[in-house]
Amino acid sequence: MKNQVEYMGRKNMVKTVGIVSLSSGTIGEDFIKHELDLGIDRLKNYGLKVKFMDHALKGIDYLKEHPDKRAEDLLQAFSDSEIDMILCAIGGDDTYRLLPYLFENGELQKVVTKKIFLGFSDSTMNHFMLHKVGLNTFYGQSFLSDICELGKEMLPYTKEYFEELITTGTIKEISPSDVWYEGRTNYDENQVGVELPEKPNRGYELLQGSAVFSGKILGGCLDTIFDIFDGERYENSPELCSKYQLFPSKNEWKGKILLLETSEEKMIPDKLKKALLKLKETGVFEAVNGLLIGKPMDETYYEEYKKVLIETIDNLALPIVYNVNIGHALPRCIIPFGIEATVEVEKQRISFQAE
Repeated sequence: MKNQVEYMGRKNMVKTVGIVSLSSGTIGEDFIKHELDLGIDRLKNYGLKVKFMDHALKGIDYLKEHPDKRAEDLLQAFSDSEIDMILCAIGGDDTYRLLPYLFENGELQKVVTKKIFLGFSDSTMNHFMLHKVGLNTFYGQSFLSDICELGKEMLPYTKEYFEELITTGTIKEISPSDVWYEGRTNYDENQVGVELPEKPNRGYELLQGSAVFSGKILGGCLDTIFDIFDGERYENSPELCSKYQLFPSKNEWKGKILLLETSEEKMIPDKLKKALLKLKETGVFEAVNGLLIGKPMDETYYEEYKKVLIETIDNLALPIVYNVNIGHALPRCIIPFGIEATVEVEKQRISFQAE
């Protein structure tokens, strides 16, 4: 990890953050208020103005029943000229339901402007939506999962990349965290100030292929990507995703780097294989220049996943880099999508060209 740079005295490029609940409405629930207040205070301590979109705080049940209102909030955030950064509250599992309200009449295309969009997990769907309309986005952190961390401050590695994003508007380079943490199981108010125990991290592992490769990164949470093709969770998810051509074509993947990470559901190795086989059918593994694989949460199935990846993808020439601190495992970096990246495993870094 790079030396921690003190934030004090650094000037923000981001002035106003717009918070959206595009999947789950968790931040609107009373049981989360101590986390919500903590996160708001941290953002304000950075000198940031915080705006919650009109429906972001309406709670789980309301937002589950109103995907149209979730879509409305995203359109509002892009239409608000004061907002520099759109920050996803948290993930969830049904963001695909926003598709008709954003694409049926070109609604998203009409309002999208160059802003920072940051989210992960089920927000993978939103990253693909924004990729369709030509916006480069940032993957890896969310408001509730990272800014609202219950410890005395944000996790240092996570905090470093968030500060880089709000002060420079981009990420220049990522390297592995020195440590990792098991996810919390208790988020009660009495956990405020309780620190997570540290475990030594292993760094980036090259599973196969060249140790140096380049391309623009795109991808996200494999559980969510699987829902694009499989109706096990939501029967109409594949139909809607196909109708609006959410997943890029094989030709669009040419020369890119595919990022995949797995969720807190900790899919068993057999499900990982099933999800990879669905992706394989699209031809993506024949098109991309390499794969980046996030650290599994709590290092569950750490060794088993490596075996499944190599055997299922079955293309020894394709570089696969494992154990990237991105997605559901703590701590989290931020990865820019759509910006030329160079992966150098021996130097333990991934660098990004300036836009």
